[in-house]
Amino acid sequence: MTTPALSVLDLAPVRSDQTTADALAATRALARVADEQGYRRYWLAEHHNMPAVAATNPPVLAAMVAAATERIRVGSGGVMLPNHAPLVVAEQFALLEAAFPGRVDLGLGRAPGTDPVTAWALRSGGGGVEADAAERFPDHVDAVLAMMSPEGVGLRLATGEHVLKATPRAASVPTVWLLGSSDFSARLAASRGLPYVFAHHFSGRGTAEALALYRSQYQPSEAHPEPRTLLTVNAVVAPTTHHARRLALPNVRSMVALRTGQPLAAQLLVEEAEAVPVPTAHEELGSEMLRRWVVGTPEEAAGQVRELAATFDVDEVMVHPVAGATTGTPADRAPAREETLRLLATALA
Repeated sequence: MTTPALSVLDLAPVRSDQTTADALAATRALARVADEQGYRRYWLAEHHNMPAVAATNPPVLAAMVAAATERIRVGSGGVMLPNHAPLVVAEQFALLEAAFPGRVDLGLGRAPGTDPVTAWALRSGGGGVEADAAERFPDHVDAVLAMMSPEGVGLRLATGEHVLKATPRAASVPTVWLLGSSDFSARLAASRGLPYVFAHHFSGRGTAEALALYRSQYQPSEAHPEPRTLLTVNAVVAPTTHHARRLALPNVRSMVALRTGQPLAAQLLVEEAEAVPVPTAHEELGSEMLRRWVVGTPEEAAGQVRELAATFDVDEVMVHPVAGATTGTPADRAPAREETLRLLATALA
């Protein structure tokens, strides 16, 4: 099996022993490790009003990470476009590309990234985007692409054409990816000739079908004559399998709570997670999640990553390092997440 390129997805998790400032410091440190270890890209997610997630604003976080690193591509995984006016997104990422040319990715998604009440506050509470923003996602993707181009997009008015540009004199544009966990974005990415990411770390179902649909319907574009695919996966790598599974416990607890409608809280430390067993009714759900993750020793994890890439025929695997922290861990670091990146990169080298 061939070795795929590796990248990183980060939700900037907030542990029970951290402030938001601590979590952001840990993200900067993790990004520097990814940069040093040769990972291809580092993407930040968009989630809102979640006690365990500090990644609320991908362009702000991407700027922070780009400034703290030297080589790695930075971007969004992703910007939830229905939450924002397309021109605002185009402006943000055009500026990032101008500041860090050749290093910026714009991943676009359609989900709200939050609960219904917070989604209303994002989209309508302040007189924001249109109520049908999700239904107009394909049009908004086209608008972002056009406004980031050096030519901009022309609006036909009664008084003549009015040109909108995301930035005055663009010399290059970010690479745009479409994200999804169903066939909707697969079809849209194929029709627009854009790279496609399947959120395997979150869904785990329908991966092969969505990727096959994307490839079969792909219409080549000037920027991307061939389809490009990327798959995300949760990962915990440690010197022993037992230790890796122990470090995975806090994230398993968080995901079970999310999937079963339990109250959400800051991410537990490992010892806290061990002290609160998963309810019997939810044990199988937690076990099923773990089976879809990359968890184990460096050799085991490397084999799992290669098998994932071969099974789904993807060009790249983006790992979401979800290793928890133990009591006494410095609040501004995530050593087990850093070790996951180091051990996996070395094993796959």
